[in-house]
Amino acid sequence: MKIGQGTWQIGDEKHKEQGEITALRRGIELGMSLIDTAEMYGAGRSEELVGRAVAGLGRESYQLCSKVLPENAGRDRIFASCENSLRRLGADYLDIYLLHWRGGVPLGETVECMERLKTQGKIRSWGVSNFDVCDMEELFNLENGEKCEYNQVLYHIGSRGIEYDLLPWCKAHGVAVMAYCPLAQGGRLRRYGRDIFAEPLLTEIAEKYSATREQILLAFAACECIAIPKSSSVQHTNENAAAARLAVADSDWARLDEVFWPPSCKMHLDIE
Repeated sequence: MKIGQGTWQIGDEKHKEQGEITALRRGIELGMSLIDTAEMYGAGRSEELVGRAVAGLGRESYQLCSKVLPENAGRDRIFASCENSLRRLGADYLDIYLLHWRGGVPLGETVECMERLKTQGKIRSWGVSNFDVCDMEELFNLENGEKCEYNQVLYHIGSRGIEYDLLPWCKAHGVAVMAYCPLAQGGRLRRYGRDIFAEPLLTEIAEKYSATREQILLAFAACECIAIPKSSSVQHTNENAAAARLAVADSDWARLDEVFWPPSCKMHLDIE
């Protein structure tokens, strides 16, 4: 399944925790086994909640992805950061460990540390987040830089800049792209000064497929990437999983292209 589960802003409010845990467990049941989190989210509270959600489940039934802050991505801090994430998650290893964004630590040093974490069995694979083509090219020119397996970036139907060069580059180099904010935060992320969900054509096409507008957005992102939407309720989790089964006709995607047009030139990498 090309839809996983995001956890940004999950675990921040005590009264919502049980619902969030139930939603995450339901997602795993439905095959959305990849759970994305980060040490930054809620200063570790997101990882702790994920740890409670997966407690007692077979480790083979889910995959854990977390992210290290750039200031912690060097030799003096990354190993402690990884251990702290594992402790909060109640896990022996991470399936994926990402550099959250570029910072002052040299990329070569971070790559060296990532490879050491793999050797130690603390992580299975590693990648980056918020890297554009120039960053990826610099990374791949470093020793072991080509072992980067993931790049997590902002991508949704209203922010398609990566389609011009970053997405093709990653495909050509065997790097899987994860899409964060695939629902554009409920349509609130704007492009060209308008709300995405206010577009009548999106509503029309959703109704045609007996789907929600959110499901159309998820289906769009999942065509090219691993989409990681957040859900705080079982209902939304069920809807997210159902989006993976939508078969939207090429002609309808083409109609949406006329409203949410694909890039015709290099665009700045969006970051939320």
